[in-house]
Amino acid sequence: MKLSKKYLIPTVLGFLGLSSPVSASTPIGVYNYTPNNHGKSVTTPVAWGASNNVVFMGVGGTYESPYTNKADGAAMFGYGLGDPKKNVGVQVAFISLDLTEWEEYSSAIHLSKNLGNADAIGVGVENIMLTDGGDSGVSYYVVYSRASQDPSVINPKTNKSKLHYSVGVGKGRFSDMSDADKDPKRGNKGEHGTYVFGNVSYEVFDACNIVTDWNGMNLNAGLSKSFMLGKLPFAATVGVADLTGYSGDGARLVVAGGFGFKL
Repeated sequence: MKLSKKYLIPTVLGFLGLSSPVSASTPIGVYNYTPNNHGKSVTTPVAWGASNNVVFMGVGGTYESPYTNKADGAAMFGYGLGDPKKNVGVQVAFISLDLTEWEEYSSAIHLSKNLGNADAIGVGVENIMLTDGGDSGVSYYVVYSRASQDPSVINPKTNKSKLHYSVGVGKGRFSDMSDADKDPKRGNKGEHGTYVFGNVSYEVFDACNIVTDWNGMNLNAGLSKSFMLGKLPFAATVGVADLTGYSGDGARLVVAGGFGFKL
């Protein structure tokens, strides 16, 4: 099962979104209200990342993959080290792009730095191919994230912020349309996206964020809920990708789930 570049967007970045709630449970800076522990994006990066010896794993998929009538999926394993408060957090992820034959693999690296006052900045590179094959290119990005400190959006039970937002710029999947989107017989949607991406999340009830993002190509929205499986924190995201007509051939279901733990 081969992943197209367009399909890689909702799947792999969904996993990266799951890693940030794990690390957010560990203090990452000196400020009054930390980010909550739930997913904050459907398809785009956030500045917060795994650190402090956090291990995370996840799986996800979409139906239907763009310009097909088939489902597709991917899996991820990752590790976070360093300390974004004292120096820099480093998140490294290994991704299987083929869940049928398990023969295509890539990696991603994300560096995060706490700026104080619930602000953070992250830089990363995605889809560094580790094997031959795959039709997705390398993507680079810089992203800034903030958890709002306004008293009206603080959860009194958890003492964490309910409202988060990010804005970033990137190349690759944030800027270049897929071959199918550029094909006059199918998409004919131009050559480039906006290069700029962003996301907003808000906790609508305990342990659940409503999220929306613009990934440079299209608008996406969903829900992300976190809960405990025994002693393991687990997060699940369900969303709808490609809500606008700027890329792809219609809206599609996106799902991702994963867990993490501190060594």
